[in-house]
Amino acid sequence: MSALASFGLRAATKNIPVGLEMYSVRDELMKDLPGTINIVAKIGYEVVEFFAPYFQWTAAQARQVRKQLDDLGVRCHSTHNGEESFTAEGLKKAIELNQILGAKYIVMAGSGPVVGLAGWKALGERITKLMETLTPLGMSSGFHNHETEWTLVEGKRPMDVLAATTPKEFMLQFDVGSCVAAGQDPVAWIKANPGRIKSIHCKDWARWPWGGYRVLFGNGNSPWLKIFEAAETVGGVEFYLIEQEGSRFPPLETARRCLATWKQMRG
Repeated sequence: MSALASFGLRAATKNIPVGLEMYSVRDELMKDLPGTINIVAKIGYEVVEFFAPYFQWTAAQARQVRKQLDDLGVRCHSTHNGEESFTAEGLKKAIELNQILGAKYIVMAGSGPVVGLAGWKALGERITKLMETLTPLGMSSGFHNHETEWTLVEGKRPMDVLAATTPKEFMLQFDVGSCVAAGQDPVAWIKANPGRIKSIHCKDWARWPWGGYRVLFGNGNSPWLKIFEAAETVGGVEFYLIEQEGSRFPPLETARRCLATWKQMRG
């Protein structure tokens, strides 16, 4: 039996949940929040990650969502956040909403414009300052990479700078597709940051005309079994999140197909 085949059998015994980044079904979510959550749960996803518009919810709305999640047996471990969540007042609201939802990680969804290596170091220092508020609450923050963070700036990759300037408790939420699209090695990145890859966006990528980010999970160029093995033996992964920016299928059908592929890989 090959090492990867052996890992596939071992992986079936692990209890690492798989969820859906709800940006994958964003149009449906905006039209019918509770209905979309119900369908996602029925498809078989164990976790959801809400993206930036959740920040506009009231505490009462967040409680309604939490009750529905509890009734369905679905968890929310993290949220994706825009710049407004990381201001002094915004962080207070983000903490309140995430505590209601049961989410530990308030993830920075992207950096916005950053100038030079000094800018990336300053971002890491800013994030670290936020951790002083979150850590006593049993919470943490995280950063979700895009292609930008893999492009050399003054001879260094911004992702390496962010990893070096943030504490080990800070989650490096790994978007695999962006890493692969940038021509980087996803397995090497996980191994270089032990214990910090606490969640992974399982988004694939393939060269055009074979789909770019629209290729279905498992049908692109990402070495998924090697990624899973590294994540679970070194990276410290706590949960996986399937993410699709779109595909040739409707969003909910895409979500079904991706989870079916996931189960085939893991089983």
